[in-house]
Amino acid sequence: MSTYRQLKGYTIKSVDGDPANPILGQIWYNNSSLQLKVRTEVAAAWASGGDYPATTHGIQGDGTQTAAFAAGGSSDNDETNEYNGSAWTAGNNMGTGRYTFGACGTQTAGLAVAGFAPFPTGNQADVEEYDGTNWAEQNNLPAVTDQLTCCGTQTAGLKFGGSPDAGTEEYNGSAWTAGGDLNTARSSIAGAGIQTAALAAGGSPGVDLSEEYNGTAWTAGNTLNTARKDFSGSGIQTLALVFGGAGSTATEQYDGTSYTTTAALATGRRFGAGAGTGQLALYSAGQPTNSTEEFTEVSANTKTVDVS
Repeated sequence: MSTYRQLKGYTIKSVDGDPANPILGQIWYNNSSLQLKVRTEVAAAWASGGDYPATTHGIQGDGTQTAAFAAGGSSDNDETNEYNGSAWTAGNNMGTGRYTFGACGTQTAGLAVAGFAPFPTGNQADVEEYDGTNWAEQNNLPAVTDQLTCCGTQTAGLKFGGSPDAGTEEYNGSAWTAGGDLNTARSSIAGAGIQTAALAAGGSPGVDLSEEYNGTAWTAGNTLNTARKDFSGSGIQTLALVFGGAGSTATEQYDGTSYTTTAALATGRRFGAGAGTGQLALYSAGQPTNSTEEFTEVSANTKTVDVS
C-alpha cells in the first residue's frame, strides 16, 4: 500500500498553526486546534441569491456581486433595484422606461443607453446616468437602437452592436464619439471589459463569434464553445465570464485567448441582468424567471478531516 509520503513526497507534519500557503492536496496536523487538515479544491458553482422583485426580461445592470443595480425590463420598465449581496431594494425610477438596452458602470455610477421603449416610442436613443439615488438625462446616442451591449464606466463607456445599428460608440461622460465597427454586425451580444479593452461574444442569430476591442478596432478571436444570443457577460477582457442566453444554461470563462466551459446555471434564461467580475458574477431575472444566481469560480479551501 502506498503511503502519503510516497504519493506526495513528504510526511504529515505537526504544526502549531495552519501553513500560510498550503499547496493543493497537502495534509497537516494543527497542534493548537488538535485537528487534521487538508487543502482541497472547491468546484466552480452558481448559488441562489435573493429573487428579483419582478419576473421580467430585457432588464440591464452592472456593478459587483455584492453591490449591483438593475433597471428597466418588459414589466415595470422604468423600475430600478439595487442588490447588496443577498436582497434587492427598490430605488428611484428611470426617466424613460425601456428594455433590451445597454448598461454599465457601478451601483453608484451607472449608465443606461438606448433600448426599446413601450408603444408608441419603439427603439430610442435616450441616455441616462445613475448616481445611486437618481437618474439624470444625458446627451442621446447618435442613433436609435435596442439589443445593444455596453461595458466600461459611466465616464468611459463603450456601446457596440444592436438593432438596427451595429456600430461602436465611445462615451466620455457627456458626449459620444464613433469608434471602430464590429467585424461582424450583430445584436444581443454578451460584453465585458473597459472602453479600451472590451470583449464581444456571440450574438443574434445565435453565433459563436468573439471579438476584442483595443480602443480603436475590433479583432476576431477564438470562438465560444456554445453559440448563443440574448445572454450576459462580466469581468475584463483577459478574465471574463459569459452566461445564459436563449435556451441555454451554459457558462464560459475567457482568459484573453480561449473560452473554457464551467459550471452551468441552475435556470436557463435570456435577456437577464448580468454584473460582477470574471470570478464572482451575478445574473438576475430574464425570461422566464425572477431568480438571482451568484457565480463563484474554482477556489482552494482548507478543510478539517473527520477521522472518527
